Amino acid sequence: MQKKYFETQNEKETLEFGKRLSEVLPAGSVVCLDGDLGVGKTVIARGIAMGLGIDEPVTSPTFTIIHEYESGRMPFYHFDVYRIADPDEMDELGYEEYFYSQGITLVEWGSLIEELFPEDTVYIRVEKVPGEDFDRRRIEVSAQKDIDI
Repeated sequence: MQKKYFETQNEKETLEFGKRLSEVLPAGSVVCLDGDLGVGKTVIARGIAMGLGIDEPVTSPTFTIIHEYESGRMPFYHFDVYRIADPDEMDELGYEEYFYSQGITLVEWGSLIEELFPEDTVYIRVEKVPGEDFDRRRIEVSAQKDIDI
């Protein structure tokens, strides 16, 4: 597994990170996105959507579990599995249709269902950087293949 680290100084840079990520992820990619509440997971998701040319509002699907966006250069499937009590619940959602599609699938709180991910999943962990600057983030990207962000 290869790892890369990035730092962003504000929400705009975190959004730009997501846009750059969307430019290098091939169709069929699955992204496991983890981090505490309020670290910018949905900001990264918005950046990916923008990079795919999706112009509709992107919000966290906390209560619906999944939002589907089809208007970009490829489909974008945005999961939030925070409320999933057991990975078996993902079967009811037909998760495999998304994970093995020709779109990009992003799963917030993905470590809760990690055993379901394909081998080539991209893992991203976002953390606040301690200190005075509240918006500074450290982003760790782990993947089987090098991702040139």
